[in-house]
Amino acid sequence: MVDISWHAAGESALLLEVDSLATAHRIWAGLRAADLPGVLDLVVGASTVLVTVDPLSCDPEGVVRAAAAAGAAPVAEPRTVEIPVVYDGADLADVAGRAGMSIEDVVRVHSESAYLVAFLGFAPGFGYLTGLDPRLRLPRRDSPRTRVPAGSVAIAGEYTAVYPKPTPGGWHLLGRTEVSVFDPGAVRPALLGPGDRVRFVPAGEFR
Repeated sequence: MVDISWHAAGESALLLEVDSLATAHRIWAGLRAADLPGVLDLVVGASTVLVTVDPLSCDPEGVVRAAAAAGAAPVAEPRTVEIPVVYDGADLADVAGRAGMSIEDVVRVHSESAYLVAFLGFAPGFGYLTGLDPRLRLPRRDSPRTRVPAGSVAIAGEYTAVYPKPTPGGWHLLGRTEVSVFDPGAVRPALLGPGDRVRFVPAGEFR
């Protein structure tokens, strides 16, 4: 069992606060598998799990007990997703210059790193992936773009990500992929889930 702080988040949600991202992932997976009555949705944060519930059929204390047990459970074997990337992003040369690296080294470092899906946010299917090499950690662009194409592979701060649809954005664009990370018509709309591992595979020439 793990210690969990929790409180009501409005009338139909519980916010579970835990000690780490890894614990949040275990709780998220455990509660999904438990399929408890009245639990409608689960959203992972950096050290939280938001549990949306039906207040008429949910037992909050039962949810917390199940979460505490799940948080101490063994870690399941993670799923690995490979995403092919054409490294020809608009900011690739600028990132290389700011990092003091060649374009080839930026591509190598970004594609050789192993990433973990920490949580999803900003837009449906947008996974915040940790594991970015410290040499590539740059603050967001001073001037965000009004439209970033779907499939853009980008970095900002300690994260890398794939834009699921055209949206505004201030991340640095390294390349693009044809892989759809969000399809609302699919059985599993979001390709990536908390705890998944991701590898980016160079798939074409870069400039």
